[in-house]
Amino acid sequence: MPYIKTKTSVPISKEKETVLKSKLGSAISALGKGEAWLMLEFEDNCRLWFRGEQDTPLAMVEVSLFGKASADQYEKMTKAVCALLSEELGIDPEGIYVKYEEVAHWGYNNFNF
Repeated sequence: MPYIKTKTSVPISKEKETVLKSKLGSAISALGKGEAWLMLEFEDNCRLWFRGEQDTPLAMVEVSLFGKASADQYEKMTKAVCALLSEELGIDPEGIYVKYEEVAHWGYNNFNF
């Protein structure tokens, strides 16, 4: 039950959003999860600042995960996210933060896991 929220300072076209959706669906396997339960949110054209500046493309990615993953899995996921946003949106990995949250309780379809 992963959820990924991606905020970028650059626009994301519908075509790019579809590409990001597919590639994040593959990348989530780094955390031992699959696209079947993945929920995504994209927010583009955000006013993001980093190091007191906002003159370069930036992104903030928040990954919520039901359960836990290892440090190696998180590192693999971070590399995949950075590569994806760099390749598809032109955001340098130095302008990307990835935040992870492990969730112990997750509800879906009238019940909790």
